Amino acid sequence: MEERKHTCTKKLYEPQKFNNIKEIINNTQEKFGNKPAFKMKTEKEGEFKEISYKDYIDEVKSLGTALISIGLKDKRIGVIGENRKEWQLSYLSIVCGTGIVVPLDKALPDNEILSLVERSEIEAIFYSEKYNDVMQKIKDQKIGKIKFFISMDAEETKDGIYSQKELVRLGKDLLKNGARSFLDAEIDNEKMSIMLFTSGTTSKSKAVALSHKNICSNIYDISTVFDVNDNDTLLSFLPLHHTFESTVGFLYPISVGACITFCEGIRHIAENIKEYKVSVMIAVPILFESMYKQIWKNIDKQGKTRKVKFAMKLSNFLLKFGIDIRRKIFKEIHENLGGKLRLFVAGAAAFNPEAEKGFNNFGVETYQGYGLTETSPVVAAEHKECVRVGSIGKLFPSFEGKIVDPNEQGIGELVVKGPCVMLGYQNDVEATEEAIKDGWFHTGDLAYFDKDDYIFITGRKKSVIVLKNGKNIYPEELEALINEIPGVKESFVYGKSDNEDKDDLKICAKLVYDREIFEKEFGLSKEEDIKNKLWQEVKAINKKMPTYKYVKEIKITEEELIKTTTLKVKRFEEMKKV
Repeated sequence: MEERKHTCTKKLYEPQKFNNIKEIINNTQEKFGNKPAFKMKTEKEGEFKEISYKDYIDEVKSLGTALISIGLKDKRIGVIGENRKEWQLSYLSIVCGTGIVVPLDKALPDNEILSLVERSEIEAIFYSEKYNDVMQKIKDQKIGKIKFFISMDAEETKDGIYSQKELVRLGKDLLKNGARSFLDAEIDNEKMSIMLFTSGTTSKSKAVALSHKNICSNIYDISTVFDVNDNDTLLSFLPLHHTFESTVGFLYPISVGACITFCEGIRHIAENIKEYKVSVMIAVPILFESMYKQIWKNIDKQGKTRKVKFAMKLSNFLLKFGIDIRRKIFKEIHENLGGKLRLFVAGAAAFNPEAEKGFNNFGVETYQGYGLTETSPVVAAEHKECVRVGSIGKLFPSFEGKIVDPNEQGIGELVVKGPCVMLGYQNDVEATEEAIKDGWFHTGDLAYFDKDDYIFITGRKKSVIVLKNGKNIYPEELEALINEIPGVKESFVYGKSDNEDKDDLKICAKLVYDREIFEKEFGLSKEEDIKNKLWQEVKAINKKMPTYKYVKEIKITEEELIKTTTLKVKRFEEMKKV
């Protein structure tokens, strides 16, 4: 059978192309210098301070100059901390002329931080005060190659700990005196400048080597389909060490002169969106889904459910004739979200179609994208002219893609090729050769293209449950259905040896339930009663599927599933538990 060439998504815009991140910051300083790079709270309630791009990029250049002056040229430098201006300042000062940046996961336990410090061979690290104790351990135990500890919070350099603020001041003085080591530093666009550790949902994290070319190709792709600009304000929520937030929520907004604000935590999302007047947000689906549920909770509370559903039907009917009254008709919902919100982009997991469609119905453009750390990260995405419910849109312009070893339904592993694909796994030739074959990167995700080249992801290759009869079960497909059951927060589907036939697997599910909903909605408080109710719901799902997909056994718990920092379930950890 001849292999079909899949078309890429249509470019909606023709953005500026950048060869490296240094070009991006220089262009932004020149073009958007007076625009706010950041908006932050002050001690006075309701009062904010802004930092212009001119001043911010000046700080980047000063810090980079200071880093080179203390001997960090061409060294690997780690960054760990909360999402904040100082984190981004550290990153840019390293990657735009000093050395190789190694962002570390802020949620890791101490022992894993120590392990990554050793594995990454960093010689310096920027960190926030939350990590003072673990840095002391690294110092005392002489772990890895670290010689320079740089605090994002210390006011002055003392006791062998550098102050980031003081280094900025030092760099400013050096620049005044004619130092040009950072300003004139040549960037090799094709060599490793960023080392990122994967979140490891199915195995030990790998060190992904990325170049400026990788990241800038992806920023170009993103800019061809999304219109984020210097009038937008973004709320940074996902951890910055994660490539989705790093590229899409940090470097891309900087490239277009947008303003970045920082979320104070999951509980503060709604108020942060409102007070910062956020217009664009990039996050994981679970966050948007919980926001959507909360909106409907409030609508129900006010007794307006029928009214809102009728308004949705009416506005959708008018949209067919090019009449858009969504922001007017759902004004109250928009005002509760600050009045400026216009775009949500979800990535890193599958998006519930109901929530995606629902936000679009309310007049907030909501799309999902797909990518991996190894692809810098976005491979495909929906946009306003490319939406098909359940799909992840089409391939980005820089990518080619195909399905390897498809089954009778056309489902096989998605493999991609393009300038955004990583250089390889650092110090792991075997894993690199397994992942990249003849220039094609094997994503590990099972998918199919429909006749119009929309991509549908069905699950992870490593998660597939293969039955004795050769049938494949995609756990994610069943989990999506189970998660729709009222009172179910999340679920985990797995295969277990059948007692009657040890070689065969039976499909089981672990359901995380919300006790409050069961007490309030169904008057159930005993675990046994809740389990019986859930089992009835699961059996109802079974009836809609072929028998080989039937869930034969359930466990229930109130304990959340083990997740990565981007809220993806760590399937291998959950398998150990069940």
